Amino acid sequence: MKHHDWLTLAHAYVNVAELLALQDRFGDTAGIVAQSEHRLRDAGLPEQKARALASPDQNAIEAALLWLEHDSHHLVPYGSDEYPEILAELRGAPLMLFVNGKIDSLHLPSLAIIGSRNPTQGGLRNAVDFSRYLAKSGYTIVSGLAQGIDTAAHRGALDVKGRTVAFLGHGIDRVYPAQNYDLAHQIAETGALVTEYPLGAPPDKRHFPERNRLISGLALGTLVIEAARRSGSLITARLAAEQGREVFALPGSIHNPLSRGCHELIRQGAKLVETAADINTELAPLAGHLQQKLTESSDNKPLPLEADDDYLALRKILSHDPTSINELEDRSGLTIDQLSSMLLILELHGEVEALSGGRYALIA
Repeated sequence: MKHHDWLTLAHAYVNVAELLALQDRFGDTAGIVAQSEHRLRDAGLPEQKARALASPDQNAIEAALLWLEHDSHHLVPYGSDEYPEILAELRGAPLMLFVNGKIDSLHLPSLAIIGSRNPTQGGLRNAVDFSRYLAKSGYTIVSGLAQGIDTAAHRGALDVKGRTVAFLGHGIDRVYPAQNYDLAHQIAETGALVTEYPLGAPPDKRHFPERNRLISGLALGTLVIEAARRSGSLITARLAAEQGREVFALPGSIHNPLSRGCHELIRQGAKLVETAADINTELAPLAGHLQQKLTESSDNKPLPLEADDDYLALRKILSHDPTSINELEDRSGLTIDQLSSMLLILELHGEVEALSGGRYALIA
């Protein structure tokens, strides 16, 4: 892979549809970037992009190549093995991803948690609690590094040493908002910061609605915690529904203006959730489809099982005969919430199979 060629395409803001058309005419990326502005325009590329592609900003490209020399910095182009398949299926899939962190975080079962930038204290607590529970259950928590619910969701995952991914609406060499500088670096250590925008791209207003499609697109489902009726969170939820993803909404007080967006989503068909176990129940079958990919590589495994008495006790009462979660609750002394989390982790590790009717069995 020639990073220079891909970076030239990135700085010209070429999209996937344009790339595929250019490849049909000129072959690989080296053939594309070798063309004159006239030939690129003749191939259907808009004038501004053709000019940027034919006369690239070499200083910007050199700066990006220097950034890529760091071990945790990556360029993931469309069509490469490292490009998340779940994003490749999107209409408007990004041409490439700039990643600071661990690429395997983009291939694990994930849940997006989003909401108001100015939430109530209750909303912040819910975001942290849901994120902690679901991160411990093996999900990567996806959000947008914004103030409020996004920040709480990222912190919740980090609290339990889980993985979290932040999609940015600007170049990977920036942090916005600035007060999340330390948080961004913590995310990159165990998860990933991701953007489709080239280095140096500012936090332009139009970038944030565009990046929202990637927040919802990478995740199996999107949970909205506190949102006004007119908000970016509702746009992201709509995108999630259009992408065929699950949409969850946390209800709230009828007197709280930030509950109205969630209530609107529920009226439109979003699943009302009261506990994180509700989300586990809905997503466990979908997460199971990714089990094979999780076990193919030692780098793509969920969080390690906790070696405590609860897991040992649960393994002893599970059998190859299907057992309902209510029976497991009676026999283990654990709550339904605790069992849902533990069973999902065992399922992701290939030890347990989830069956119809809320039953579980050991895998031979």
